[in-house]
Amino acid sequence: MSLHIGITPKNLKKSAAILATILSNEMTLYVKTRKFHWNISGNSFMELHKLFEDQYRILEANIDDVAERISQLGEKTIGTMKEFVENSTLKESPNEYPSQKQMLEELLGNHEQLATEFRAYIPVFENENNDIGSADFITGLLQEHEKMAWILRRYQV
Repeated sequence: MSLHIGITPKNLKKSAAILATILSNEMTLYVKTRKFHWNISGNSFMELHKLFEDQYRILEANIDDVAERISQLGEKTIGTMKEFVENSTLKESPNEYPSQKQMLEELLGNHEQLATEFRAYIPVFENENNDIGSADFITGLLQEHEKMAWILRRYQV
């Protein structure tokens, strides 16, 4: 059944493609944060272990919300690790187990990268795709990533 929500089929597909990249980035960051949660050690072990858990739970909810947004636009949602890796702009670090400081820096950099990318996507959703709903949705995700980045930034000395 076709949608009649004021967005052309072409623009629905364009919005869904951007959302697939966002979904892939959320999944990549989720897996990375979970890996760091499992492998954190050192003086602030428990504090960072809990912080990373709090953040990967937020990311887990974001993943579901982004996937559902794609479906709301009438498109199928990708769902394999291969697709996520192919569509992600974030990079993984296989076989690397960084220090606490490096973990914090890497996660901070990833959240800041996503915030920057989201800022570029919002006018595309609004002005090119006439998809105000996705623009508003991504603005909310942007705010969550800014908050997680702020928390991570507070650990830098």
